[in-house]
Formats: sequence, structure tokens, C-alpha cells
Amino acid sequence: MVKSVPTWLRAAAVIFVLVTALILLTPLFVVIGVSVSQSQFIAFPPNGLSLRWYQQVLSSNAYLGAGWISLQVAVMVTVFATLIGGAAAIAIHRRQLMFSDLLATAFLSPLVLPTIIYAIGMLMFWSAVFGPVSPFTLALSHTIIALPYVVRTTLAVLAESDPFLEEAARTMGASRVQRLWFVVVPQCIPGLAAGAFFAFNISFDEAVLSLFLRGPTLTTLPVQIYGQLEFSPDPSVAAVSSIMIALTIMLIFVIDRMLGLTRFASA
Repeated sequence: MVKSVPTWLRAAAVIFVLVTALILLTPLFVVIGVSVSQSQFIAFPPNGLSLRWYQQVLSSNAYLGAGWISLQVAVMVTVFATLIGGAAAIAIHRRQLMFSDLLATAFLSPLVLPTIIYAIGMLMFWSAVFGPVSPFTLALSHTIIALPYVVRTTLAVLAESDPFLEEAARTMGASRVQRLWFVVVPQCIPGLAAGAFFAFNISFDEAVLSLFLRGPTLTTLPVQIYGQLEFSPDPSVAAVSSIMIALTIMLIFVIDRMLGLTRFASA
């Protein structure tokens, strides 16, 4: 007979969760507090409340231009990583290709490769082969580090999918393409959505790779924030960060309305 969980253990678990949440969320509240400060310098708690830094950010060509570049790159990365990673996950799951295990390891290898080493290698490669970088080449570079998340989440969903659905479709006369499009892909949607979410956020927030592959007219938002912090830090950096936090929350809300966080989290 299974014994009930002791009261002291339940209390300890609740305290642990609350302390962990406090540690994780406190920096976010500090950033938001700094972003509404009237002070000319980064300080917490804020000295008075003002939205002047949000106004400055939304009227700054430097921030808006960098944000537009980051958005373009992140959208391209989301599309590339979702298509390539989803197709790779389906092929790996079916084990119809030679060296499927080796292929799976290759797609997951960027997770263990230090970003700075990868950034230096990509800088040397693009400079020697293609010359100056562009948003498209930056998106390709970001796709490599985003692929493991799409592959992993899609494989997790496929591992729990019903293999007899495709067999039933084949028995009913569906072709290979029809089975793939109408049976396999719909089962992958939670994993593809989760992977696309991670790919977008990873690309939009990537600083190290974007810093190495930057150009005179190619500065992403994280690089712009880093430069602002290095040379003339002010609460506008906190305002930009708060806007990015709000966009992430909005994206999660959209996913919840379209897909449901339960299915999304199960990936």
C-alpha cells in the first residue's frame, strides 16, 4: 500500500517551488521597474514613474531598425527550422534512412557545441566563401542552432503517436504523400509548434552569433542592446527588454488560443 506524502514534505515542496519562482521572476520585475523610471541612469527601485524610455525606444531609428532586422531573421529561421527539422524528425522516426541514429546525433549536436566556437567558424566560412553577410545568411546560421529544438520536440510527439492510423490510411487506399500530409503531419503539429516557438525565440534573442556576423547595416536587436549597455547605458535598454518580454507573453497567448498550452507543453 502506498503511503501518503508527509505534510512536512509537501510544505517543503511548496516552499521550494515558491523560492524558485521568486528567483526566476525577480529579475523580470527589476527590468520592468527600471524601464518606467524617471532617472537618467539604470537604478532600482525607480525614482518616480515615467514612460519616457518607451517613447524614446519607439521613436529611435537604431532600435526600430535593429528590431526589424531581428524580426526578419527570426521569421526566416522559424520557417527554415520548422520545415527542415520536421522533415528530419519524421525520417528519423521511421528509421527508413541509413544511419538514422547518426543522423539524429548530427541534428542534435549543435546543443553541445559552444556558440562562440560556432560563431567564429561561421564568420570565417562566410567571409571566405560568400563575402559580406546578409539577413538571409544570418538566418541560415541561426537555423543551425535552432534545428535541434524542432527535431527534439517533433520526435517527442511522434514517439507517442498512433502508428496504426497511417496503416489504416494505407489500407483505405491513401498514397504515401496523402498519408504523410493528412495523417503524419497533423500528428506532428504540437511538436512543430513547440519547435517553431523555440526557434523564433532563440533567433530573436541570439547575441553571440549575431555579434560575430554583424555588418555596418546588419545589427540585430540583441547586438544593439549590448552596444547600448557597453557605451551609454540608460533605462531605454530596460524598456526594450520589457517590450521583448511582452512580445513573448503575447506569443504564448496566441499559441494557447490556437493550439492550447496543454498540447504545446506535452511536446
